[in-house]
Amino acid sequence: MLRLFTDIRTGEASKALLLTLNIFMLLLAYYIIKPVRDALILAGKGAEIKSYLAGAQALLLVLVIKIFSLLASKVPRQLLITWVTLFFISNLLIFYFLNILGLPLGTMGIIFFIWIGIYNLLVPAQFWGFANDLYSEEEGKRLFPLIAFGATSGAVFGSRVAGWLIRPLGLYKLMLVSAGILGLCILLAVYIHKREVRVGSGAQSEKNISPGPQKSLSEQPLKKGGGFNLVFKSRYLLLIALVIGLYNFINATGEYILGNVVTRTAAQAVQAGLSGGLDLKDYIGQFFAEYQFLTNLIALILQLFLVSRIFKWIGLGGALLIFPFIALGGYTFIALGASLLLVKWVKALENGTDYSLMNTTKHALFLITTREEKYKAKAAIDTFFVRGGDVLAALGIFLGTTYLALGVEKFARVNMVGVLAWITLCFLIIREYKRLKQKSLSGQK
Repeated sequence: MLRLFTDIRTGEASKALLLTLNIFMLLLAYYIIKPVRDALILAGKGAEIKSYLAGAQALLLVLVIKIFSLLASKVPRQLLITWVTLFFISNLLIFYFLNILGLPLGTMGIIFFIWIGIYNLLVPAQFWGFANDLYSEEEGKRLFPLIAFGATSGAVFGSRVAGWLIRPLGLYKLMLVSAGILGLCILLAVYIHKREVRVGSGAQSEKNISPGPQKSLSEQPLKKGGGFNLVFKSRYLLLIALVIGLYNFINATGEYILGNVVTRTAAQAVQAGLSGGLDLKDYIGQFFAEYQFLTNLIALILQLFLVSRIFKWIGLGGALLIFPFIALGGYTFIALGASLLLVKWVKALENGTDYSLMNTTKHALFLITTREEKYKAKAAIDTFFVRGGDVLAALGIFLGTTYLALGVEKFARVNMVGVLAWITLCFLIIREYKRLKQKSLSGQK
């Protein structure tokens, strides 16, 4: 049955499904507490402060990645995953008790917003480093689309679960639910690791090869070196980092365009009595509920039926180029005139492709890297460079609205220029990928 969705072969299903369950639970845990983030920051401080807090997250991530890299050089992967996840579990328990002790809502909102912006990037990055460590390039390109479906479905289901639980439990008890799920994720990750070591040892025993070296490699700490150093020493990794940062700049600017058009249209509808009895807040809320559903629906369909086939038909390089060309077409249409319906579909298609095809492709790019790069460099790229793109977008929007009087259509043109640069970087990544792959094949001869 799994062959309907991807090219899975005999003996591969168990590990792939365990990893799919693992990332499903990680995303489930995040999306259960995501409404807590929005509720605390909006109720305590308002929407304006969110852009500034992205800068605080980026600065803290420099320190976090340095600590993560140091820890990865001292403990094996199963302990790295356990300790990092336990740290975030302990944080959720601390937040819960800080509320009981009466920490002001505004202070709690700021701290939790900064914390969750680090958690929701580092923990998935750590998982995908682990998944990259378990698969060869050929296996990963076939099986990552299935595993990534766990992330997509975890996001969808987590959003629904949060909606069901918020009324009976309240915001802060959702933190305890999320902490419990993360505890189960630790147990699952350790089981997957031990199973892989056991299977690897058994395979070597059948070939009369001592399992010692293989086992010691998978259970050894990584070599010394920081995640940022690895990124800046490798042209390939630096190009990936630049694409991730640039795309997040484009996406965040696109979200501003969407928010601007929605707010303007909602105000006009309410003023004209065309909002169906909804006030401004409820009209906007209803729109975003429909928009998020459409985005998640597109992501699920793409992940289930197209991502693995795209990998098979046009390869990783072709998959990397599809997303920016979709974005280029979308922002070109918006630049010609931004109606709410147009912007809604452009952003839903963009984000749906991001959550499915782009997300899977991004992780698969690390299949040809070293173990150190899979964990340390990937964590740096998937956290700091993501948040750095958000910070640059906030700065660009501030300058564009305050000093340059840019409207929605002109912001779309800025994004068009950004997408052209993104496409250029993608071609450079494809060239480096082929070079590294050829180098790897030459080394095996």
